[in-house]
Amino acid sequence: MNNFFKTIKEDIGIIYKKDPAARNILEVLLCYPGFHALLLHRISHKLWTMKIPIIPRIISNISRFLTGIEIHPAAKIGKRFFIDHGMGVVIGETTEIGDDVLLYQGVTLGGTSARNEKRHPTLKRGVVVGAGAKILGNITIGNYAKIGAGSVVIDDVPDHATVVGVPGRVVIQKVYDDEQGILMHNRIPDPVWCELNRLKYELKELKDEK
Repeated sequence: MNNFFKTIKEDIGIIYKKDPAARNILEVLLCYPGFHALLLHRISHKLWTMKIPIIPRIISNISRFLTGIEIHPAAKIGKRFFIDHGMGVVIGETTEIGDDVLLYQGVTLGGTSARNEKRHPTLKRGVVVGAGAKILGNITIGNYAKIGAGSVVIDDVPDHATVVGVPGRVVIQKVYDDEQGILMHNRIPDPVWCELNRLKYELKELKDEK
């Protein structure tokens, strides 16, 4: 029980630390649906691991109704997890999330199989997932990786990589220490723009050859 309350205290602390809009701890407790959804999930997950039927799913449904965030009670979530804004977030049954992970609104951690097996993603430590991104299937997102807003990721992502696009592609191989836990979209290259520039350069070379 002490560990449970310690985990909740850390969940509150990370919101206060990462969100400049959080003025005080009381505001986090009362006004952050991401925290409310996580608190109810930690309760429902504990009951799920105790093999108590029905009640964990009921708690999960109540949480979805109150917060707009859907987390299956079987999902495994690490410490200091933060869902910023939160509306529309979906976290599937076999999802595994490491410590210090940050999700923004509209993120889906979804499955691609109807079988009773590991079918949802694993997010390792320090992962940041931008608004509206979809991470689908039994894939692994490596430590401190970043997923850009609106991306659709269907393949493994290495540690410290940044992924953008549909389907998601690695555009930055290394995240520097001062950027960990921060998704800076203004520093992410646009793969479509890069490809158009490449084609433009090749076309110019062909014209010059003539």
